[in-house]
Amino acid sequence: MGKTTGFMEFGRQLPRRRPVSVRLRDWKEVYEPFGEEATKEQGARCMDCGIPFCHDGCPLGNLIPEWNDLVFRDDWPDAMERLHATNNFPEFTGRLCPAPCEAACVLGINEDPVTIERIEYEIVERAWDEGWVTPQTPSVRTGKSVAVVGSGPAGLAAAQQLVRAGHAVTVFERAEKPGGLLRYGIPEFKMEKAVLDRRLAQMEAEGVTFVCSTSVGGGVAGASPGDEGAEPGEERGVGTACAPDVQVRPAAEVQAEFDAVVLAGGATLPRDLPVPGRELSGVHLALEYLKPSNLVQEGELRSPPISAKGKHVVIIGGGDTGADCLGTAHRQGAASVHQLEIMAEPPSDRMAENPWPLWPLILRTSSAHEEGGQRLFSVTTTEFVDDGSGAVRALRGHTVEMRTEDGRPVFEVVAGTEFELECELVLLAMGFVGTERRNAVDELGVEVGPRGTVVADQTWATNVDGVFVCGDQTRGQSLIVWAIAEGRSCASAVDRWLMGTTALPAPLVPGQLAMR
Repeated sequence: MGKTTGFMEFGRQLPRRRPVSVRLRDWKEVYEPFGEEATKEQGARCMDCGIPFCHDGCPLGNLIPEWNDLVFRDDWPDAMERLHATNNFPEFTGRLCPAPCEAACVLGINEDPVTIERIEYEIVERAWDEGWVTPQTPSVRTGKSVAVVGSGPAGLAAAQQLVRAGHAVTVFERAEKPGGLLRYGIPEFKMEKAVLDRRLAQMEAEGVTFVCSTSVGGGVAGASPGDEGAEPGEERGVGTACAPDVQVRPAAEVQAEFDAVVLAGGATLPRDLPVPGRELSGVHLALEYLKPSNLVQEGELRSPPISAKGKHVVIIGGGDTGADCLGTAHRQGAASVHQLEIMAEPPSDRMAENPWPLWPLILRTSSAHEEGGQRLFSVTTTEFVDDGSGAVRALRGHTVEMRTEDGRPVFEVVAGTEFELECELVLLAMGFVGTERRNAVDELGVEVGPRGTVVADQTWATNVDGVFVCGDQTRGQSLIVWAIAEGRSCASAVDRWLMGTTALPAPLVPGQLAMR
């Protein structure tokens, strides 16, 4: 415990966000610098609890009290080592994770919890600035090869662990560049892509080979895997959809070439909204909007094919993806933005039935919400209205009330609550329903469960010998911290399967749930 009375002397502090009027003029990250002394003070608030619930709150099992103490003692190199001992990419989680560790912090019982996520960010950013983050190459090569299909956080974590164990690792990515939704779904104002690129450069220096614009399975080149042969109205995968010049590698060919295959393609089948008018121009899935917006910031496109500039925008879905669309629409110059959520507005503080250390079910305000727009809760969409030319001009909906039936929520329309919202752009950000099938999943014959995800046993293995799975592709849509943890655990299982033993850590088992 760095400072015995630190939690009594210092209050919780976070860096300030840049003024809204300033940050809406660019796409840079929203936070101002925090400073070394402020970080050390926040580290001093950690009580080094006898039972550190933050460990259990974090799927990675991060050694939080240890690096908090090291920061307070000004031992930043050791703090960086302890941070990287459990997390391959703390610069990602330090920006994008909702911090379940903070929700489980013991100090949070009756005070504000320790600012764990920001301390993590400050440690890793200083490590990069000081040149402490260097390639870690194995002293011995095993002669074994592994193909990782998908380059999101789960695939990247698995690949880095496996290459450090001495295996030859090739990552296949169907989009133009590696990163998955880290690159094409997360806007610049949440994580600038230079942060991703420097970590990818480290992985390449360690020996990871990235093969992009390549789909493992999927049939027709140039089509998004999951599209070919789909029936009208059937859900299609978006995510990091294929580049126009995508190459298709038969899954069986990849399986024969490598000693093991790791499927880490995510849960990219979007939840659609089959209501009248869905086919109208101006109604888009969220990632159809976010990906080209990100490509503009990377210099790959001159202008976005779908823009909110000057338009009245409606976002359906109140989660992180909806907030990403909201911040993007603000920066593109939307005339107005409404964000619709079918659930009731959460309370501002914990309710009695939601005590510590459970995940607090409270209203959260992101930087994008701070920038403007209006949130509507307990509403559902019933129709998109045609402007007479095949484009959307308005959305019609109702207020709803929720009840529980057989443990599942049921939403009932409240009579007399009809409303209409003017809009020229509608973005569907209602989450994802599982993994795509018309790619390696179908071609390899791996089993898909009732939730639409690939089935894994306790060793992260599918029903096909030598084929493993991790991340959202087996877990379903989830958090970046779960993806990294599953990638690390899957890598350990693959290494053991190839070599008979492993020294790689395995923080999770398939199907493990957070304490909340």
